[in-house]
Amino acid sequence: MKNIAALALISTIAIVSCNKKETAKITKVDPKTGKTITVEVPADSVAKVEENPAIKDSAGVYTQTFKLEKGKTYPLTTYQRDTKTMTDPQGKTLNGTSESTDEMSFTVNDIKGNVYDITLNLIAKRSSQTAQGKTIVVDTKLPIPKEDDLKMIWNINRALTGNKLKMKMDTKGNVISITGFDAVYTKVANSVGSLIKDKNQKESVVASLKESFNEKVLRDQFNKNLTIIPKKGAKIGEKWTNSENADAQGRIKVTSNYILKSVGNGVAEISVTGGIPKKVNKENQGDVTHSLSTELTQNGTITFDQNTGWIKNQNISVKTTQIESISRGKESQSMTSVSNSSVMVNPSAK
Repeated sequence: MKNIAALALISTIAIVSCNKKETAKITKVDPKTGKTITVEVPADSVAKVEENPAIKDSAGVYTQTFKLEKGKTYPLTTYQRDTKTMTDPQGKTLNGTSESTDEMSFTVNDIKGNVYDITLNLIAKRSSQTAQGKTIVVDTKLPIPKEDDLKMIWNINRALTGNKLKMKMDTKGNVISITGFDAVYTKVANSVGSLIKDKNQKESVVASLKESFNEKVLRDQFNKNLTIIPKKGAKIGEKWTNSENADAQGRIKVTSNYILKSVGNGVAEISVTGGIPKKVNKENQGDVTHSLSTELTQNGTITFDQNTGWIKNQNISVKTTQIESISRGKESQSMTSVSNSSVMVNPSAK
């Protein structure tokens, strides 16, 4: 599963004429005083906002819908970069960096009532890992890698891309259905057939794919990325919170705190904070104590196109710190792992 001006726009934009030069009056909140101020700016610096935009105000409450156009294609590229540093008990460090990109887009075929008929285009996948001065890349836009252990990954990714799924979504952003997976599963099975001769192993690869690539997984991803503002709406400065499981057992939850920072000039900006509070687990076996502490923090912004409701950009920084230690009496040793991640949607730059 990004930035605008620092002053929050909270009201409409009125175009006026002064000495034959068009200007725009913009109402903002002064971050220093918290007071509402009105300033004039050149009209050509102001984005056009439709009369009835997808993200609109009603008595100070903003709601998010979608106003997509038939025949148009909307991008949804996700990118993540992780830089991990591990420090062993002797103080020696090991660094590694990994990147992954999933490129897809949504083409609106038809609109019936409040339901969009959409083609989901699976365009490309790329992943890379760098450690100890060596980088390996698996990219569906490049030829198959020479390394045998990378050929399987490339074949599966290449079979996944170049496909089209059918999707139904209503104007409120609720994904009704996504179909067309069986053809993708067949394509993947055929692609690995030249590398895997054992029938059971081939079936195992496809079964694993079905667990990570299916209607529920994609629906959850799109619901998380495409619609952020609560269904009831939110006021400028209002905060709301969502939680999701960070482990399979549901014992650890990631909390995301959102604040609607501004709506105006064609853009809605939402800030994101939260994470996982520091948690320490200890186990004693005789005179030996094993402890593991974990902490995660996140901070960033998400921006949406005010006219269409489609996500423009997301840029969230995530830091995860894990310390594992073993102690016996006064003796203790520990290993530290720190991961800094950038989680982006429709990245303008990396």
